[in-house]
Amino acid sequence: MRRNRCSVFMNNRRRNWLYLFTANFFGILNDNFIKHCLVFVAVLWSAPSWLSQSQLISAISAALVIPYLLFSPLSGKITVLYSKQTIFRVCKLAEFPIVALAIVSFLTESVLCGWLSVLLMGIQSCMYSPSKYGLIRDIGGKSRVNFGSGVFETMAFLAILVGTSLAAYLSDHYHPYLVGGLFFLFAVLGCLCCFGIHVKEERTVAEDDFSTINPIKFIVDSYRYARQFKGLNAGVFGVSVFWLMGGLLQMNLVLHCTHTLAQSNTTAGIVMAIAATGIALGCTIGGKIGSFVSDRTLVFVGLSVMILCLAIIVLVNPNVYICAGLVFVLAFMGGCFEIPCLAMIQKADTGQKNGQMLAYMNLITFVFVLLGSFIFSLVTSLTNENSLAVFIVIAFICLLTLLYFVGTTCRERVGDNCSN
Repeated sequence: MRRNRCSVFMNNRRRNWLYLFTANFFGILNDNFIKHCLVFVAVLWSAPSWLSQSQLISAISAALVIPYLLFSPLSGKITVLYSKQTIFRVCKLAEFPIVALAIVSFLTESVLCGWLSVLLMGIQSCMYSPSKYGLIRDIGGKSRVNFGSGVFETMAFLAILVGTSLAAYLSDHYHPYLVGGLFFLFAVLGCLCCFGIHVKEERTVAEDDFSTINPIKFIVDSYRYARQFKGLNAGVFGVSVFWLMGGLLQMNLVLHCTHTLAQSNTTAGIVMAIAATGIALGCTIGGKIGSFVSDRTLVFVGLSVMILCLAIIVLVNPNVYICAGLVFVLAFMGGCFEIPCLAMIQKADTGQKNGQMLAYMNLITFVFVLLGSFIFSLVTSLTNENSLAVFIVIAFICLLTLLYFVGTTCRERVGDNCSN
């Protein structure tokens, strides 16, 4: 009888994993598909005279980022107050009117309507982001956080890759009804998977110490609260740095392939796809080996190999084939670095505050994403668009991050020895 109950529990967990991973995949796929369809197609529409092509692309890209900066505190608050599954389902249902607005924008060729649909998708994704991350621990428990986080992030990067590639292909074979039909199909599939999740959530009684929706105060209060838990702030910092470096790498690969290596845009796109594949595989492997390798060990190894790859690119400036191989290893180790950082956040016994800590992670991450864009613009303007200089900056960020984790690990060990 006990064996049968155990078998049922394992089957339920696998089913919930599958639905969660797939729902996350279709949600991120639709976000990026709608965004990049607008980027590739809307430039051909009749945009306002004061809006240039580059400004239009920047505005569309910013529409997915701005909501995380403004609404992450609110998303953390509602995750504490309501069931994560309920939030997830309500937000997925809200995706349908947003998709309808996106379809209208393509039928009428309205730039403003399309931008508004991307902004609303960003708000919707932000509002359920802490809930979907929180369900990883609810489904797998503390012991399976590394595995769940690894597959979760793998599916996310695959969704980004598929959404971007599909939008680029369909822009050359464009028909508004085909694009709109795919918007709706991805929303339906994501919603069905979301409603398939049935799990008993961790619900603990906790006072809401930082219920503010002011982003600045939320960051300060969250940071102070997170200091009570070993590795929590370090995990948030690590995830944020990962996305900062990922953004820098993505922007710089286009510059490096086309200017430094004198390759075509198609080649640059292939190298970027190789990088996305490397991150996805790194997340998967990092999640699997995280069960028997410590989080800090994975962080140290990941950052060290990343620094080595960047040093070879800068010092040797290899041809496109060797560069692509180094980029794959760099991205793979980046995935191995990110997963233990996510696990540090999930493993902290914050109880009902877990949703707020995940919202805190989201907010800091997107602050770092914007910081990465600023760093890229600054370095390229000062060095006459020298891509190798950007690689040096990424290596320097890796080194500082490695020193940060070495320092925090030493302080934690000293603290443990003192307490003993």
